[in-house]
Amino acid sequence: MSLPDLDQLAARTILVVDDEVLVRLAIAEYLRDCGFTVHEAAHADEAITVLTTATVSVDLVFSDVQMPAGSMDGFGLARWVAANQPGVTVILTSGAGQAVQRAADLCQHGPLLAKPYDEAEVLARIRRSLADSPRLPPPGAGVDQGRGAPQS
Repeated sequence: MSLPDLDQLAARTILVVDDEVLVRLAIAEYLRDCGFTVHEAAHADEAITVLTTATVSVDLVFSDVQMPAGSMDGFGLARWVAANQPGVTVILTSGAGQAVQRAADLCQHGPLLAKPYDEAEVLARIRRSLADSPRLPPPGAGVDQGRGAPQS
């Protein structure tokens, strides 16, 4: 399987979820520099709000495991995404070593990424994940919204 080049990924959207604002800003900016569209959330509840917004189509969720705010941690968010957003890939990250096996059980593209991030490893993991993930149409695409051509 060949990995998509960065030009092919430019139309893909990533949701970065991390309660540590400086970490979130740094990785989000790096991913934007790589050509991705990036949305940000500080915790799982904000992430679910983004994921359920009709005008946003997310291809991949890049989430920290440990987030004290909100109703669930990154593992709970990964389970929610699997149950409610088919086709959206999840990559979990953490600075805690004990989270590796739990993340491996929830993430189809290997165990979580350790913090601090190696940018090349982050990009390689995202490229692999998106290469294996079909692009689903945005919510509401192909649905007749009752807005036909104006009648004259």
